[in-house]
Amino acid sequence: MGPVKEGVTLDEEAAPARPRRRRGRGRLVAGLLVAVAAAGGGLVAVNSAGLLNGSAGPTRSASALPPATAAVTRQTLNDTTDADGELGYGPVTTALSRQPGTITWLPDSGATISRGRSLFRVDNKPVMLMYGDTPAYRDLKVGVEGKDVENLERNLRKLGYDGFTVDDEFTYDTAEAVMEWQEDRGLDETGVVELGRVVFAPGKVRVDSLDAEAGQPATPGQKVLTYTGTSKVVTVYLEAEDQRMAKKGSKVEVTLPDGKSVKGKITEVATVIVPGEAQNDDPQTRVEALVSIGAAKAAKGLDKAAVDVTFTASQRKNVLTVPVAALVALQEGGFGLEIIEGGRSRYIKIETGLFSGGRVEVSGDGLTEGMTVGMPK
Repeated sequence: MGPVKEGVTLDEEAAPARPRRRRGRGRLVAGLLVAVAAAGGGLVAVNSAGLLNGSAGPTRSASALPPATAAVTRQTLNDTTDADGELGYGPVTTALSRQPGTITWLPDSGATISRGRSLFRVDNKPVMLMYGDTPAYRDLKVGVEGKDVENLERNLRKLGYDGFTVDDEFTYDTAEAVMEWQEDRGLDETGVVELGRVVFAPGKVRVDSLDAEAGQPATPGQKVLTYTGTSKVVTVYLEAEDQRMAKKGSKVEVTLPDGKSVKGKITEVATVIVPGEAQNDDPQTRVEALVSIGAAKAAKGLDKAAVDVTFTASQRKNVLTVPVAALVALQEGGFGLEIIEGGRSRYIKIETGLFSGGRVEVSGDGLTEGMTVGMPK
């Protein structure tokens, strides 16, 4: 077993990465002794006879007392992990041309495009942004049903067109509204929204980069531009074993380059595969977390920046704690503390909880706030 890590319980640290196997008690006890010793704890040969029912173990005189002591305190411990993050506008999406022709207009990098506006133009005909969570993948015409139809109808209604029911059916009433919309945008009034005429995105987009130039021929499947959302977002990649830290809706703390800390909230969590750092390294599994920033003004002027993100998986309020180095590993298994009272010491058996910030949650019969514990050599 490796050293006990801060911010995890003993059970979490002791869990093997592969399927569990039954182990002998002797091997488990040995592992516990190594873990505590590595964490700065002591190793004390106290047999179970001296600790029955939580009673005091053998005592030591003043001449044998430990060189340092610490107090048992009551406080709140947080199970936290710090990770590097990148402040930006979130995931980048590529907009493709679905129609052949010539690219006749492109927006500027950094421009914001809203519902009904042009993302780009091919043969001077607009490819327009609409809001929705289903990508465009087919022609939309009378008789077609589906979520993409509902997205289209909802956008037409928001743009001021009516006379149809917003649902998942493309009817003749929908076609009439489409023809009116096509007339307003200088398109042929066919009543059919051909594939490539609209691009669905969750909301307003910000043009991130351009992959084509005005005057360049367009072919189906050709990259034209990339875009992101318009809100500042922090992207963080965590190790797979830290997945417990990233829960959608959980709050985090983000430290900006100027040292200011702002509150954030995890909005999306996904498992992703990232390439190895070196050419021959295997791909790695990572947990990608997107974090929205509450105080957007604090990040004003920062399009991209490296930030620090503190994740809190759990919190233990109002618990007794001692320094990790105060733990002693008992010969018969488990952990104890050396209690210093009246110039003498005794050992009591305790249970450990959360490790965090160099301290550990402890509990046991007779253990109270304010007691003095020894710090083993």
